Amino acid sequence: MPQFDRAGEDVGNIVALEHVNVQVPDQARATDFYITALGLTRDPYLVTGTDNMWVNVGQSQFHLPTGEAQHLRGRTGLVMPDLDALEIRLATAGMPCERENGHIDTTCPWGNHIRVHGPGDERTLAMAYVAFDVPEGTAQAVAAFYREVWKTDAWVDRNGVAHAPVGHGQELRFVESVGPLPDYDGHHIAIYVADFSGPHRWLEERGLISEESNRWQYRFLDIVDPGTGEPVFRIEHEVRSMTHPIYGRSLVNRNPDVTISAFAAGHEAVAWTAPPDRC
Repeated sequence: MPQFDRAGEDVGNIVALEHVNVQVPDQARATDFYITALGLTRDPYLVTGTDNMWVNVGQSQFHLPTGEAQHLRGRTGLVMPDLDALEIRLATAGMPCERENGHIDTTCPWGNHIRVHGPGDERTLAMAYVAFDVPEGTAQAVAAFYREVWKTDAWVDRNGVAHAPVGHGQELRFVESVGPLPDYDGHHIAIYVADFSGPHRWLEERGLISEESNRWQYRFLDIVDPGTGEPVFRIEHEVRSMTHPIYGRSLVNRNPDVTISAFAAGHEAVAWTAPPDRC
């Protein structure tokens, strides 16, 4: 009988990184950057007004409500199918762009850093990771928090960076910073989890639940050292169950190479996974 590495297919309790949420003061400028320059897609079905924008990236999203600008302390890592085309779009839109070592670094109009990598073996359009800058000496405690509370296979690499898997091909990274960090300003991330009640019970026993949103969702603010209970980093997590009404919703992703002047019927959408011969 064939032998398979069954553990290699384990995802862990966190099954998906759903979105990154940062406030933006100007929806028009956000559209110029996230939609026109990056080439992403505004969700056509939900949150379609002028006070918020949901932006699809494969099966994940940016959420961009209107408000005083918020700044993620670190960067969001994306995978996109064509770095050459992205470089041209960013330059045409007058957006910052630096290309090296097989990726492109850019910054939104309010200073949020985004690193875009080329397509991988399985995914060609995705939110692959969020890398947070954290205080020096906290990576081990962060990894322990995700292992104990969230039952993920979190680890710390040889460079001292903590990695916490948050779904297939997605992870949170925590990079120790030697300098002072900006104050936390309320931005957040959203995750889906299989065991919804277990982590809630652990957090509730320690007074860490910050919001009981509804039957499918709760929130917490602080990552703590599970051994001492001391907070080590603040980033709000919006935690959703797999019974949440919009879990697994199919997201529309357009092909930014199809324009009025370069149009080909039937090519308006782009797949977020690699074709079968690359999987």
